[in-house]
Amino acid sequence: MQILEIMYRLAAPESLPMLLREIIEVGKIAIVAEGGVLWLLDRPTGDLVKVIPSSDEPERTKTGEGLAGHCATAMQITDIYDCREDDRFAATPIHVAEIETRSLLSVPIIGQDDQLLGVMQWLGEHPGQFDQHDQWIAPALAAEAAIAIQHSEMTSELLANAVLTREVAVAREIQLSTLPDTMPEVPGYDVHGQFLPTDHTGGDLYDLVMLDGRLFVLLGDATGHGFGPALSATQMQAMLRVAFRLGADLDAAYTQVNNQLNEDLPDDRFITAFIGFLDPATHEVQFHSGGQGPILFYRAASGKCEWHKPTNYPIGIMELDGTAEARTVALEPGDILAVISDGIYEFATADGAEFGEDGVANVMRLGHELTMAELSQSLIDAAFEFGGDVPQADDITLVMIRRLPE
Repeated sequence: MQILEIMYRLAAPESLPMLLREIIEVGKIAIVAEGGVLWLLDRPTGDLVKVIPSSDEPERTKTGEGLAGHCATAMQITDIYDCREDDRFAATPIHVAEIETRSLLSVPIIGQDDQLLGVMQWLGEHPGQFDQHDQWIAPALAAEAAIAIQHSEMTSELLANAVLTREVAVAREIQLSTLPDTMPEVPGYDVHGQFLPTDHTGGDLYDLVMLDGRLFVLLGDATGHGFGPALSATQMQAMLRVAFRLGADLDAAYTQVNNQLNEDLPDDRFITAFIGFLDPATHEVQFHSGGQGPILFYRAASGKCEWHKPTNYPIGIMELDGTAEARTVALEPGDILAVISDGIYEFATADGAEFGEDGVANVMRLGHELTMAELSQSLIDAAFEFGGDVPQADDITLVMIRRLPE
């Protein structure tokens, strides 16, 4: 009856140590043993750790060593008739207070998919104390222990996932809070930015904000995906905003932020970034492009795409003593500046063909008179259509700026 009671409680959210202790106590009665020992497998090390009887510093043994380790390796019941005549017991005796062990029954605890979870051992004070009935009961007790252990693991995993989900949601909220809530109003221009991450957080970001009458334009793409790259990109954005609000010019800000990130980022990490300003009075775009490219200028008068290569190395990859002056490009009526991350250009089919510059150029030629929000979405839709059933593999970020026709 006590074994059945434990079976009913296995689905309840009880403490694993308490439940395992009760299984051992019930087993001592059912098997008629003077003592019980329970070892759990420590998966990271592969060691067996004695959890019952408990101690301040639990005993550990390697699988394959001693009687518990032998049982774990063989994954079979081991019944020692007389421990005094067994060399393995003599080499690694089992000590339990007030018990002089003469016979020992070791049973592997096996979970789903024949996965070893631990070992149960029953101690008798008389030689040959355990019989076939005990060898039938012991696996049933081990099965109950396996259910308790795996139930506990599943509960812990669910709780960990719940915590992770909350943390991801917070990180996602923080990252999205760094993106513009609304597009800035720039006289004579249609401006739009869009961000489509692959993970809960992505390594891309963009910024569009008016500073002292000019439009600050940023698109960054940190290597990798997830929390780390997202933090790197956000760090760059924050440093640039502070630099410009303190009066730094574009060249100085680019150099100093690059050098700071070169110190902060791991050696295998960097950020490609377009950093520039649009002056709506002169219609000139002044920019540095650290590894971010190609930069697209669509020329309305000719209907052609003008591609610009990066102006410098990716940000954070090496220290700079200085940098060449920012590149300056003028926008004529109807012209479009398109800064697009490689999530669009490198969107690929199952056989590896990429959407590329040709795919972007075709959409630009057909949709250059659309609003920039509509054109951005057209580019995304075209890339996904090109890829077919292939899922998005990289973050997608677009910044589109069109000088309105006069």
